[in-house]
Amino acid sequence: MRRPLPRTLRGQLTAGLVALLALACLAVGITTALALRGFLVGRLDEQLSASGGRFAASLEHEAEPDADNRPDTRGQAESTFGARLVNGSVTQAAVVHDASDRPLPLAPGDRRALAGIPTDGHGHSIRLSALGIYRVTAVRGDDQDTLITGLPLHPVEETVHRLEAVEAALFGAALTVTGVAGALWVRISLRPLQRVTARAAEVAGLPLASGEVAMPGPLPDTDPRTEVGQVGTALNHMLGHIEDALTRRQAGEERLRHFAADASHELRTPVANIRGHAELALRHEGPVPGAVRHALERIEGESQRMTCLVDDLLLLARLDAGRPLGQEPVDLTLLILNATDDARAVGPGHRWLLDLPEEPVTVTGDAHRLQQAIGNLLANARTHTPPGTEVTVTLTADRTGVAVSVSDDGPGIPEELQPEVFGRFVRADHARSRSTGSTGLGLAIVHAVITAHGGTVTVTSRPGHTAFRLTLPG
Repeated sequence: MRRPLPRTLRGQLTAGLVALLALACLAVGITTALALRGFLVGRLDEQLSASGGRFAASLEHEAEPDADNRPDTRGQAESTFGARLVNGSVTQAAVVHDASDRPLPLAPGDRRALAGIPTDGHGHSIRLSALGIYRVTAVRGDDQDTLITGLPLHPVEETVHRLEAVEAALFGAALTVTGVAGALWVRISLRPLQRVTARAAEVAGLPLASGEVAMPGPLPDTDPRTEVGQVGTALNHMLGHIEDALTRRQAGEERLRHFAADASHELRTPVANIRGHAELALRHEGPVPGAVRHALERIEGESQRMTCLVDDLLLLARLDAGRPLGQEPVDLTLLILNATDDARAVGPGHRWLLDLPEEPVTVTGDAHRLQQAIGNLLANARTHTPPGTEVTVTLTADRTGVAVSVSDDGPGIPEELQPEVFGRFVRADHARSRSTGSTGLGLAIVHAVITAHGGTVTVTSRPGHTAFRLTLPG
């Protein structure tokens, strides 16, 4: 399984530093080992040349009891190898051991290897089955034979291996120390970048969608000569632009909120006057033409709808302005019972079901606004589902809080409408028909009231099942 590379910048920089140092150590190790081996082999070749082939030359004489005819081992290093070849065949071979010669048995492969050594006086490496790797030279003898002298390569290899072991230990320690020190150094060097990251995360966690937002102060790391300073400068400029945009947005929202509140407040009186005059005209005892009565009834109906619209707009404006709501114990069970009774009276064609706990559930809040929110959900279910639809109101309570669910088995909410269902003036009928009496503010009021109580409201919908869920603090 392939080992994954570090994902953090700190890990990548540290790993890259250690990897580069490891490559440098490997290059130094290979170079020094090869240089030392070449030097030692060169010294070995010099020794072979300096020996003048005396030991191999002494093998030209037949071995006799006379000591003068024995091979000359004087001045020869221990384990020196000598061999005499006549017509390409090894006739004699010996190795110096304890200042005396020792006949050496040769395997057929050894004989072929010795016969293949060129007589150029240069050093060559061969492997002898009984001795190991040797460095040998071959020269012509006085009797037109070939004399081979050799020294073992084992001391050279041992010295090189010892150097490699020492280098491995030193380089390993150096890599370990460099890795730890490099990680600390990279960590210290990246502290300004960590501050930039923390500031960006702080801004990302702010509620920028609405309301007044307190932006954090600028970053101190703005040195243009460093990469982190350039990032810090760019982030400070971006935060400045965001703060300006949020300030302008907040000012625009405040102006719009004040306008909606002032307009709603100012419209309440003339709308009430129109409605009152229409009701007074309808109570006239004398004969009233049918067309006039119909017009008066329409005026009264539209004035009632406009009164509801103005009241809803005024309520939303006050909630947006952060107007505090009532904080008193509210019997949520009784509130749901009353709201369901009202919905059953207005919509007798629907089936209204209740799923309530045995014990009353009490929350702290504004009883009138909570009843308005639940009543809006029931009115929404009645208005947008056909007669015969089953609407169920469920109340649950636990340690985390209280939840109210209003579900129905109607046709459901169109999928493209669900993300904005709690928006203002949002209607399922794109023609904005007023035949249902909907103003498009009911669910917006539900969302605003529950949010003002510190709760949440969500919706899930598909054909055959729609559920609105309110959660309130316990």
